[in-house]
Amino acid sequence: MEQGLAGWVDDAAVLVWGLVLGSFLNVVAYRVPRGLSVVWPPSACPHCGGRLASRDLIPLFSFLWLRGRCRRCRAPISPLYPLGEALTALAFWLVWRRVGLSPELAVGWGLASLLVTATVADLRDRLIPNRVVATAAAFLGGCRLIVHPLPLEAYVWGAVAGFGTLYALNGLSLLVFRQEGIGGGDMKLMAAVGLAAGWQAVLLALAVGSLLGGAVAVLLLVTGKVRRRQYLPFGPMLAAGSLIAYLWGDRLIGWYLGWYM
Repeated sequence: MEQGLAGWVDDAAVLVWGLVLGSFLNVVAYRVPRGLSVVWPPSACPHCGGRLASRDLIPLFSFLWLRGRCRRCRAPISPLYPLGEALTALAFWLVWRRVGLSPELAVGWGLASLLVTATVADLRDRLIPNRVVATAAAFLGGCRLIVHPLPLEAYVWGAVAGFGTLYALNGLSLLVFRQEGIGGGDMKLMAAVGLAAGWQAVLLALAVGSLLGGAVAVLLLVTGKVRRRQYLPFGPMLAAGSLIAYLWGDRLIGWYLGWYM
């Protein structure tokens, strides 16, 4: 009973930590593409410029309490804010449950932070900031020099595979459709994912992300939400595929090989 209670406390602490860090990642996703500092000035409403009080900054709960509107001007608050906080909490909890209190936790949480930030930034501004990816890649690469369940070259080849595959697909899109099909931010994002997860996991992430992206695109086309050849952010699908591949890639690959054989 005591062990079960301790587990609940640990899970709750991880979820709270994820919500808190998710709030900061929202700031990063909003400010970095605009060339702003992530530490100054304090948070303010983007509509009226009013500085947010402490009670307005409680992750997730402030959005619900304010019913999604600014306390002063009543302008709508973007749902991307609670989405980023909730996604960070969920991703952190999943990583925690998968790797536990181990050195790999730093890699998993670092990767999850990158994926959430990339998702929010791509949904809002249709880009994945180079500064965010470069900072995360440096952190993840440094971690892999210390913690590497696979040989180090597997992570180097992972970065090459992540970037190179999307680069080749974009070249094919230019050749066939005369337009770019994949953004440079997506390529760099998958290079960082490969650096963290290795070449097998990054290829699986690309496959899962492509399947998710295709399914979402078909659904939006059928429902009339988008038109043919309209740009859709691919980063969120790649991020989802990357988290799935990182957490359960070995099991999925083993299942597929067993089924195929």
